[in-house]
Amino acid sequence: MSKIAFVYPGQGAQTPGMGKDFYENGALAKEIFDKGSEILGLDLKELCFEKNDRLDKTEYTQAAMVAACLAMTREVEARGLRPDMTAGLSLGEYCAIAAAGGMSDLDAVRTVRARGIYMENAAPEGSGAMAAVLGMDASVIEETIRDIEGVSIANYNCPGQIVITGKAEAVKTASGALKEKGARRVLPLNVSGPFHSPMMEPAGEKLKEVLDSVELAPLSIPYVANVNAEVVADCGQVKELLVKQVSSSVRWEQSMETMIREGVDVFVEIGPGKTLAGFMRKINKDVKMYHIGSWEEAEKVCEELAGSSH
Repeated sequence: MSKIAFVYPGQGAQTPGMGKDFYENGALAKEIFDKGSEILGLDLKELCFEKNDRLDKTEYTQAAMVAACLAMTREVEARGLRPDMTAGLSLGEYCAIAAAGGMSDLDAVRTVRARGIYMENAAPEGSGAMAAVLGMDASVIEETIRDIEGVSIANYNCPGQIVITGKAEAVKTASGALKEKGARRVLPLNVSGPFHSPMMEPAGEKLKEVLDSVELAPLSIPYVANVNAEVVADCGQVKELLVKQVSSSVRWEQSMETMIREGVDVFVEIGPGKTLAGFMRKINKDVKMYHIGSWEEAEKVCEELAGSSH
């Protein structure tokens, strides 16, 4: 019997048109977009379905992505495909928690709308930066940046791809040092802030207040948290982990390894793009990876997998 996980991408995967075919074909998806727009006072359909320059702005991206991914999820579940476990990269963790039953879809959308605004405003423009380090072992990166103040690791995405974050000058210094040490490439990322760095702590503090107003439900299935790559089965830990997550490293590679150790052998990436499938090819080639970003893909994957899930 296969063990199936739903996994959710983070910010950066957004694309105009995401979720549109789900909205047009599925009542559950339609409800998430319509009700989400209502509670946010923001037209999520326009934001997600049409080309616009707001979709790439953190304060809008986050709500748009979570609404689209959860709209897809509910239609997939309605076809009989259900996960045994979930995980989401950074922003995607909110989808993972909602899909695991810990938070309502609308609370997830509402919370990340606030999260996006707080993250956007946590550090003055230009004060922070992020860069992807390619072709270098994590331990070498950790050692190289250890003595450079103001820089840390944002994401352990997969072997050979790690993202550093922090103060703009510190990231620049670290980038130079890593190239000298033999990194294949160090690419500055086009982001609006030093995400997953201690500079995001003020955003975490504000987010805590929003999370305090969110009612959590017992998890119906476990999910794996970014902060520690551990299985979370108790909703009592969720809020604290989400507050920490904003300023901590995202341990994606370790999270996938945890799920595989827990017996997951089928991963379904739900949302636009195939970022997570790309990471998985480098983490573990033996597991099966599926992608659902369109109505057509949902039909195909559900038909193939719904029989094997319980």
